Amino acid sequence: MEVTYSSHGVYKLEYHVIWVTKYRRRILKPFVEEYLRKVLPKRLRSMPGVSIETIGFDHDHLHMVIVIPPKYSIAAVMGELKGRSASHMRKAFSWLSKVYWKENVVWSPGYFVSSVGVDEHIIRRYVGVLSTVFNSLSLVPAHS
Repeated sequence: MEVTYSSHGVYKLEYHVIWVTKYRRRILKPFVEEYLRKVLPKRLRSMPGVSIETIGFDHDHLHMVIVIPPKYSIAAVMGELKGRSASHMRKAFSWLSKVYWKENVVWSPGYFVSSVGVDEHIIRRYVGVLSTVFNSLSLVPAHS
């Protein structure tokens, strides 16, 4: 398991994120996907430590595995990425103004996010074992 060291902690925070296009319009063509693969990582330069590990596309939504350090909120990172990528896409692809003719949008307002990491069963077993080990050490003297 790879972890990241910061000045005040050690972490492994990866998230599975899904964005859906507004009205589920099928705009994520191969050339748009290629564009987003280049643009999205560039939008992260203002947030050191945030990185896209992998990205996948369907016609009307995308999936990302993204690393977000604890100093950033998920909502802040999503807002930055979605807002800026939509703006860049509308400038790069003028045909989007015909698809979304009344609105200056590309993405639906929400997103799905789930943490990625060690299996919950493994964590529960590890914590249980630690409790047993520390309790058996009897580091705290018993009160008489």
